[in-house]
Amino acid sequence: MGLFDQILGAIDNPNQQANPDQLSAILNTVQQVASSQGVQSTATNDVMSMLGGYVRGALQQQAATGGRERAEAIVNQFGGTSPSTSALQAIFSPDQQQQVAQAISQRTGISASTILAMLPMLIPVILNLLKSGTGNAQGNSPQMDSGSNPVLNAFLDADGDGDVDIGDAMSLAGRYLTQR
Repeated sequence: MGLFDQILGAIDNPNQQANPDQLSAILNTVQQVASSQGVQSTATNDVMSMLGGYVRGALQQQAATGGRERAEAIVNQFGGTSPSTSALQAIFSPDQQQQVAQAISQRTGISASTILAMLPMLIPVILNLLKSGTGNAQGNSPQMDSGSNPVLNAFLDADGDGDVDIGDAMSLAGRYLTQR
């Protein structure tokens, strides 16, 4: 099942945090970031796709060294729609930030300095999208077991076949919200 299918499943599951308002806030934040940096929407999708791949690698490394709980803790702590240098630092070291910005710049034509400026705003958004599968502790619904966030699990278990792509998931989310 693809990443967006997992997100839709989380929206439909009252025991998970995902909801249409969360998706809308994520999409609006990405659009605002792109607009404030003068980046066109088609290029933003490319940036999100590439950045999602780097975030996946970083979270897979966190899971490999500290268990799934460590990756899930990062997602839960830093997922949001506000800029956060702490979120960026939890995912990438300063050297990695430079490498990611250079790599994305080379493939998109957007300057590395612009990419660097966008990272503290986009990393929390990606983590927030992944957070959508987290258990909802409200009401009588039991808290889900650690490591049982199906959205994060689908993202981390990607086998490189193209099924898990943040840019595509964001695009599908936009279409989903306009059809509601």
